[in-house]
Amino acid sequence: MGTQGYAAPEYIMTGHLTAKSDVYGFGVVLLELLTGRKSVDKSRPPREQNLVEWARPYLTDARRLDRVMDPNLAGQYSSRAAYKAAAVAHQCVSLNPKSRPHMSAVVEALEPLLALDDCLVGPFVYIAPPDNGDDGKGGGSGRRGRRRSSEGAAEPPAAVVRPE
Repeated sequence: MGTQGYAAPEYIMTGHLTAKSDVYGFGVVLLELLTGRKSVDKSRPPREQNLVEWARPYLTDARRLDRVMDPNLAGQYSSRAAYKAAAVAHQCVSLNPKSRPHMSAVVEALEPLLALDDCLVGPFVYIAPPDNGDDGKGGGSGRRGRRRSSEGAAEPPAAVVRPE
């Protein structure tokens, strides 16, 4: 509640939390997934420190969307799904809470994107980072694993299921 970068503008101004405030926060998380950036990053140039403000102009233009997509994805994603997800994110982070969709509509818009297959993703082997005593409470090394394609090239991190 009220976390910098995720809090809806109306919550910051009034302190009143609504379902539409949650939709805004989800939109920020969706932007993080698409861009590979943090919601607020003070190490970036001033115009790029706030993810929503930086990304918003690119989200509804399919020709410019690649400027904000996570470069670690190396184009290995459905461009149609990325554009549609970006459009959903754009709606979610609308400055006007009444313009934001309900979460049920967000889910309905995102679920079909899983089936889009307009990109070629080759087979890969995931190389998990060493455990280094990480107990799941954030005390680990903080390093993220990298996928390796069958040709040995590094690819973006993916979800990991660790063996028991």
